[in-house]
Amino acid sequence: MYKSPRRAAAPLLGLACAALATVVWSGSFVTSRGLHDSVPPVQHAFWRWVIALLAVAPFGARQAWRQRHLFRRHARYVLLASLLGVAVYNTLVNQAGLTTPAATMGMIMAASPVLMAVCDRLGGVRLGARRTAGLLLACTGVTLLVGGGAGFPAGGLWMLAAACCFAGYSALLRRRPAELGGTAFLFATFLAGVVLLLPAQAVSLAVQGGFRPAPGTVLPLLYVGVASSALAFFAWNKAVALIGATRAGIVYYLQPVCVALLSWAVLGERTGGPQLLCLALILAGVVLGAGSRR
Repeated sequence: MYKSPRRAAAPLLGLACAALATVVWSGSFVTSRGLHDSVPPVQHAFWRWVIALLAVAPFGARQAWRQRHLFRRHARYVLLASLLGVAVYNTLVNQAGLTTPAATMGMIMAASPVLMAVCDRLGGVRLGARRTAGLLLACTGVTLLVGGGAGFPAGGLWMLAAACCFAGYSALLRRRPAELGGTAFLFATFLAGVVLLLPAQAVSLAVQGGFRPAPGTVLPLLYVGVASSALAFFAWNKAVALIGATRAGIVYYLQPVCVALLSWAVLGERTGGPQLLCLALILAGVVLGAGSRR
């Protein structure tokens, strides 16, 4: 059966977008850990999405306004996607960063593709033997990595909750109404996320006080707002649209590898032989599970 060049290139583009989002998101775990003693978790999330909203506004605000009747029609869907993927997810990650090392956060978060596959399976999506084998192999690597000395601090519970939210968000993207434009959808979810975080932001300011703007706080917030939010979410949404949440989720298993490398480069943390073996299992699972079915 003939496939047009554009259709044939879609899986490769989807995998590339998923990889880009994964690499960029890896830096946000280091940022969450780095700001744990200077910016409260809720304020970190709030300003992240304010910056992201401003970054995506030139590309999506006008389109969102033209499609406002569609967003009103799908208001419940947009609010749920924003609640899971914007407001709650990143707040939980920042909360975990108060007590959890960045590398451990990335390892725990790597469980989210398994949850994505479960959500897809519950939705009637058939995974296939090769994809299932890739998921199990990568999950084995993550399990051995966490159980082999990485520890499971109290913040791990926050990260597990964050993984559940992200998996739900990714599975929900499969049901995104086709008439909602990509950049308009991002703008709408970012705007809704800022509104949803406003009450928590007010409480945090009243109880904890604000943080002092400085290069050590503003620059990381700019990174997570522009790169980890606007750019990465656009790439991830595109990946899910092209290859589905399950295959994109398998690429997401690269995240603990990226976080480990960043932890070594930025924080000076070393990775031993057993950890490298586990990372090899993760990579093997990614290659096996992300391959196209014939």
